[in-house]
Amino acid sequence: MAGPAERSRWEREQARLKAGVVEQDTEKWQKDPSFAGLERVGGVDLSYVKGDDTRACASLVVLSYPALEVLYEDCRMVTVTAPYVAGFLAFREVPFLVEAVQRLQQEQPRLRPQVLLVDGNGLLHHRGFGVACHLGVLTDLPCIGVAKNLLQVDGLVRDELHREQIRSLQRSGDTFPLTGSSGRVLGMGACWVLDVSFLHAQALRSYSNSCKPLYVSVGHRVSLDTAVRLVGSCCRYRIPEPIRQADIRSREYIRKQLCAPLGVRPASPESSKKEAELEDQSDA
Repeated sequence: MAGPAERSRWEREQARLKAGVVEQDTEKWQKDPSFAGLERVGGVDLSYVKGDDTRACASLVVLSYPALEVLYEDCRMVTVTAPYVAGFLAFREVPFLVEAVQRLQQEQPRLRPQVLLVDGNGLLHHRGFGVACHLGVLTDLPCIGVAKNLLQVDGLVRDELHREQIRSLQRSGDTFPLTGSSGRVLGMGACWVLDVSFLHAQALRSYSNSCKPLYVSVGHRVSLDTAVRLVGSCCRYRIPEPIRQADIRSREYIRKQLCAPLGVRPASPESSKKEAELEDQSDA
């Protein structure tokens, strides 16, 4: 359990790093309607051994774009020592993800991702500096936060209004703004799905009323509009492919390392239960 002194130190570090967040597009490919020039999209994930808060697999994958084929993967078992504290997830997990990016840069720099998709929040955070912001500033890579559950901050709650917004998502690609009590748009709720009969053409179909939204927020060096468009273009199933592949491969790595079909659990209480929420290919 983190004591008051450690929490205070973490808050100061968040404030220091937050000053470096860039909320606008900084790359030429981001300004192109079809993302011309974007060739590599990364995804990161941390999966824990079931029943163990300290053993986990940190995973980084790099996919080609727009084909979304895996070009690179790095899975490593790690020992997590920092305690979980709501709002400070980055201090528990980001150091391992930064190391993975650094290894890639040293070993295969030509495969360095041009953007990272992160299973978590960016500006949609208690202090406006979630794990996607933290990772983005430390790696200086454009980062996007993609969460499966709504983080209830700045007056955002899962009330009837929110449920009505979810019901309004009738077509793939529909969105609604996540506007806090402060009046600031902290992210977007959205749904995407691909029609398997048009998979190779990446054509979109209408989505059903049972849509489970994703919550997209800016991490670093990307605008919210670009973040939403890019996440949608990376979805073959509900979860964008870079994050989905990072999760699948981290789970498989744990199984192989432990030589038994052990389960894994989500990275933290801030994450949804991945076993229930990750889409099976049959759901396409």
